[in-house]
Amino acid sequence: MAERLDIAFPSGDGHCAGWLYPGPDGARGIPCVVMAHGFGACKEGRLDAFAERFVAAGMAALVFDYRHFGHSSGEPAQLVDIRRQHEDWQAAVARARSLESVDPDRIALWGSSFSGGHVIWVAARDARIAAVVSQVPYASGPATLRKTGPGRLVRLVLAGLRDQLGGSRGHPHYVPIVGPPGSLAAMTTDDAARAYPSMYPAGFEFRNEVPARVALRLGTYNPGRDARRVRCPLLVVVGERDTITPPGAAVKMAKRAPRAELARFPGTHFEVYSGERFEWAAGLATDFLSRSLGLG
Repeated sequence: MAERLDIAFPSGDGHCAGWLYPGPDGARGIPCVVMAHGFGACKEGRLDAFAERFVAAGMAALVFDYRHFGHSSGEPAQLVDIRRQHEDWQAAVARARSLESVDPDRIALWGSSFSGGHVIWVAARDARIAAVVSQVPYASGPATLRKTGPGRLVRLVLAGLRDQLGGSRGHPHYVPIVGPPGSLAAMTTDDAARAYPSMYPAGFEFRNEVPARVALRLGTYNPGRDARRVRCPLLVVVGERDTITPPGAAVKMAKRAPRAELARFPGTHFEVYSGERFEWAAGLATDFLSRSLGLG
């Protein structure tokens, strides 16, 4: 198993907690992959499995939790705030560039699901990013909301308004991250209620809730539009039967990017985190990053 250090770094008004995989002992000038999870998730949800593959190929890895999640700072707990998460990504990149073992011009980004959109947003604004992996990405707010259904969408918006009002007085209103079909949860398809918590190891306390105000902002978040500004090599991994993040929007995102590679698999959103599909996705990303970062 690769060496792993617990770290924390400043971001905005607080700090992010994470793991640093420094790479081979005594290494200098190696590339580093900065990684964070998707909607409402923490780094313990199989990000270590991906990071270890990258480290075995000669890279360092910096894995972090957003503010409000895990051991990072921030109240209310579990808050999904798109702007603050962008700030956390930028702070994590700055921390990676400061590492003595790392080449600051060979920083790569790896994101999955919601963070698969974040990495596009960040790379579009940072010309020094050397490579990006965007796995089963959230590429388009409108495309995602169209899959929600009008009835559940209205209920989520009402819950969001309740949270926006109560949260300003210190009383956030939470909704589940995942739930069965028909429930008031952010994700109710693709067997989300079973597959999402299964990413975590036994004994990990999965907190299935987020403040509902994020529902008011998801529809206007369209990171896929920024893909045309991503000048580095980009790998977009798409599940053709993904009902969480619509595959059509991700394919369009890849077509916008000047240097994108598109990889499709005939499966659903959560398959890439375990089993044979994980082996395929991790191997694909490792090969892509090794090529793009000058390791092979």
